[in-house]
Amino acid sequence: MDEVILTRLQDVNASHKGEHEGYEYFKRELVPMRPGGQCKISLYEIPPQKAAYPYHYHTKNEEAFYILQGSGLLKTPEGERPVAAGDLIFFPANEKGAHKLTNTSETEMLIYLDFDTHNDLDVAFYPDSGKIGVWGQGINQVYRVQEQVTYYDGE
Repeated sequence: MDEVILTRLQDVNASHKGEHEGYEYFKRELVPMRPGGQCKISLYEIPPQKAAYPYHYHTKNEEAFYILQGSGLLKTPEGERPVAAGDLIFFPANEKGAHKLTNTSETEMLIYLDFDTHNDLDVAFYPDSGKIGVWGQGINQVYRVQEQVTYYDGE
């Protein structure tokens, strides 16, 4: 699709994910991934005291968050720091871009725009839990890093 995309927030239905304690979000794909596209944009709403995703970093896809409403706690390799409406946060595609954003409010939603680059295949690492995720080209798998094997194992 090589055309201008105009999206009205009220016209985009939110998907909901809340299948694990401590993690929940509502997501509206404002600019969805499309064939040949390099960027996707989503609006996230994180309920009080929740995070959207565990602490992780990507090896190919970069991300940027612009916080529209609320406040949260951002965990990065440099430690934790508060963030709030008006903050723009950029995450490079490497271990220095590791992040987890948690809504610290007791009552207010944390709402932010998520701008993502998109590669055909991306690998994400989860340093706190020792996992690795492989995403793209029909693959959506998570593994434990300690189960690593040699290149010719089983050949």
